[in-house]
Amino acid sequence: MADQQKQLQAVSEEYQKLQSGQSIGEDLTSNLTPVSELQSTVEARQKLEAQEQENKGVQKEFGKLADNAGIYKLVGPVLLKQDKLEAAMAVDGRLDYISKEKKRVEEQIANTQQRSEQKKMEVREVLPRDNP
Repeated sequence: MADQQKQLQAVSEEYQKLQSGQSIGEDLTSNLTPVSELQSTVEARQKLEAQEQENKGVQKEFGKLADNAGIYKLVGPVLLKQDKLEAAMAVDGRLDYISKEKKRVEEQIANTQQRSEQKKMEVREVLPRDNP
């Protein structure tokens, strides 16, 4: 009975660490922010989606411009004139990067959810079952 209690305690602590964004084996006091790993990756995905929408809007506006239209880029406190083709290529590059990052973050979210579910199952397996 004592071994089962210790095993339940260990698995429960691992699950709690996973929920709080800590790695297994990491000291509880070393994590200063209680934001869970899952929550932070979901927030990262939301930021990427916002950036993607913004860049798609810019790309759409570039499609409406004439080839000789003046495009200016803000660099620090200065507006620099930029070629339309160069600006469009920069936006396309950002969209490509954002889509790759979204895919990476979504895989990370799925992995975290899978690890969380695995720990839940381990806790359930260790819990004593009441037999009537």
